Amino acid sequence: MKIYDYNGKKNISGIRIHEARRQMKMTQSELAAKLQLAEIIIERDSISRIEIGTRFVADYELREIAKILKVSVLWLLGLE
Repeated sequence: MKIYDYNGKKNISGIRIHEARRQMKMTQSELAAKLQLAEIIIERDSISRIEIGTRFVADYELREIAKILKVSVLWLLGLE
């Protein structure tokens, strides 16, 4: 399996996920719990790794993260 990398990171949305989560005053644990309620199995440490760019983010994860954080997927991708 090839590990994808973009400018030294595994995702481009981590910084924006961190920003949106902090604006909502939500902890990484709270975000992980909300994702688990949406049937996405993820732990707090995975949220941390997403935010610092060392974990890949699947499209279905990104969609649910955007819903929970009340932002668009395009914003998370830096396209808005």
